[in-house]
Amino acid sequence: MPATGGRHRLSRRTKIATAAFALAIAGGALVIATTVGDPGAANAASGGQAAAGQISCPDVASKLPAIPAQAQAEVQRNLTLLNTQISEANNRLATSVGQGGPNFVQNAILGPLQGKRESTIDRIAIAIGRQGEKPQGLGGLAACSVGGQSGAGAGAPAPAQNPAQSSGNTGNTGNAGQNGNAGNAGQISCPDVESQLPAIPAQAQAEVQRNLELLDTQIAEANNRLVTSAGQGGANFVQNAILGPLEDKRVATINRIATAIGRNAAKPQGLDALAPCSR
Repeated sequence: MPATGGRHRLSRRTKIATAAFALAIAGGALVIATTVGDPGAANAASGGQAAAGQISCPDVASKLPAIPAQAQAEVQRNLTLLNTQISEANNRLATSVGQGGPNFVQNAILGPLQGKRESTIDRIAIAIGRQGEKPQGLGGLAACSVGGQSGAGAGAPAPAQNPAQSSGNTGNTGNAGQNGNAGNAGQISCPDVESQLPAIPAQAQAEVQRNLELLDTQIAEANNRLVTSAGQGGANFVQNAILGPLEDKRVATINRIATAIGRNAAKPQGLDALAPCSR
């Protein structure tokens, strides 16, 4: 066989293999571009159509009203964060197979995920509301499920956040009364935020007060869950399913307080350290 014929055949094989490899790369790039380029892609892809063993969450991007130009960057960041939260929860689901009891997935994965989504969705609504009408009812999109089977009720509203119903709220619960106080056995104790704030500008007082009351509501709801879930889960149940999600909510709420003050005065620093609570 002439040497040139062997080289030609080798060249054709190399070209075919190279073309196939390039096609595979292009296909992978298309999948990545489709998911990353669309603000709600991963969120929508996992919403309502997850395969068994995957987490399904309601799509948030498709439920939003027109987003003011000034809010688009912040909304986009939080939509991306929603996708990241689902990916992290799916990763935990895959790496924790066989762990815990029958309620492990709900308590250690879906519950904390819902808490994170509530905070993130709330930030989206607030960002839109600064420049237009604040969207209502988005909290019902926070709950997720596994494989289309409801854990906390995918698509159903999250547990009630009615301050009057859940706490006996102002003046009773953690932030103003129970915080800073070690609390009775079986109750959640959180650092007091109000006492650590600087002078609050008049323009910020209404917003700061709303968020201080929300901190009270969050503690009341966590205490209620502590009571109603007694005996559930393993040794880390309270930390994973109650204290962790509570801290996430408090971080977002405390940040809103600092931001409200910072619009009209020096923004207080270091308040995040008041977010973690204990039992």
